[in-house]
Amino acid sequence: MKVENTQAQMRKGILEYCILSILENNSVYASDIIKELKAAKVIVVEGTLYPILTRQKNAGLLSYRWEESTQGPPRKYYELTEKGKEFLKELDKSWQELVEAINLIRKTK
Repeated sequence: MKVENTQAQMRKGILEYCILSILENNSVYASDIIKELKAAKVIVVEGTLYPILTRQKNAGLLSYRWEESTQGPPRKYYELTEKGKEFLKELDKSWQELVEAINLIRKTK
């Protein structure tokens, strides 16, 4: 078994949470989401990002707006809805519980 496969699955599992966290305080262009994820070493490509954004939008967690760009076609900026903000708060709680549980398990070894 390769550790890289497990690492990839761990990243994949938290990707939606990371995307919502990036959108928490700002409207963000998709390529900026990718840059931020790559900077955090949560590697993602556009082919992975857009289906997640669409799923989150369809669930009512995000909305988007078009903004004119001086560098080409209009850009789509994503932002959290009120429902998305509440959902993110719940995920924050779940994340903290998970971190505490893992820390407890790791300390017992």
